[in-house]
Amino acid sequence: MRMRITAVLGMLLLLIAATAAIALGTGEAPLSYGRIAPTLFGYGSMQEAFILFSLRLPRIVITLLAGMALALSGAMLQGTTRNELADPGILGINAGAGAGVAIFFLFFPIEAGTFLYALPLVALVGALLTAAAMYAVSYHQTTGLQPVSFVLTGIGFSMALSGLMIILISAADRTKVDFIARWLSGNIWGDDWPFVWAMLPWLVIGALIGLYRAKRLNLLHLGDPVAIGVGVHVRRERLVLMATAVAVAAAAVAVTGGISFIGLMAPHIAKMIIGPRHERAIPAAMLIGGWLLLAADTIGRNVLAEPLPAGVVVSFIGAPYFIYLLLKR
Repeated sequence: MRMRITAVLGMLLLLIAATAAIALGTGEAPLSYGRIAPTLFGYGSMQEAFILFSLRLPRIVITLLAGMALALSGAMLQGTTRNELADPGILGINAGAGAGVAIFFLFFPIEAGTFLYALPLVALVGALLTAAAMYAVSYHQTTGLQPVSFVLTGIGFSMALSGLMIILISAADRTKVDFIARWLSGNIWGDDWPFVWAMLPWLVIGALIGLYRAKRLNLLHLGDPVAIGVGVHVRRERLVLMATAVAVAAAAVAVTGGISFIGLMAPHIAKMIIGPRHERAIPAAMLIGGWLLLAADTIGRNVLAEPLPAGVVVSFIGAPYFIYLLLKR
């Protein structure tokens, strides 16, 4: 089994490397594949260095990190809620983070340098408030957290927060409307190195917590009676894991916008390939999520004459997959 896991992770890394290589050589600014390696090692022209290090590489890195964060969040949410349909986008967590970012952007003027690092915190506050409200509505004192109720509540909150975003847009000036519209469409707008450094700590800490508590996540996924029977403090573990899932999703959403379905698809694909145990599935899901978002962004930027946001490309795949899961259940 260990050899199989290593082989799967190695293949996923190769797939990511191949997709990243394609992304490096494609785009509006010309950079031939034959010039990528010399430019990486410092032998390119100033224009080639600018295209590679200031335009292409930061976008690729932030897209990978955001896809990994959304996949990690989805895996943890599916485990804690015992629901295969759980996803930070579907449950309204992304919408809560987006509403927080929109309110902050419209009504709290702040310097650009501080704005980058404040975004994940603001998105986290919005997402945590949304998740807390959802948890309060769907939690029952006698039966605990109800998976179906939690998902339906999340869909309702997502619709309500989307309406709030429309109201905010209608009251904003043109330049700020453009920013929020890009966010809503899932456009990778935070494509510079400062956004990478602003998001990276959130993903690293979230991944460490998820892997450290993976065995408890396995027990929670089996149901509260089983977890309680082996001594797991169910409410505390669920709150810690859900807060972590919300935090990493909020950090991703703050720099990529409203991207759904990555957190739904990546954990499912990982479990089909590598099995249901979270200590194995989480690393695979993170790599799959990173690759899915990178591939979607690369396709969206290059297939049509007008670039498509990555969120729209992901939705073309994710929406049918969500319907398939609904029919399957």
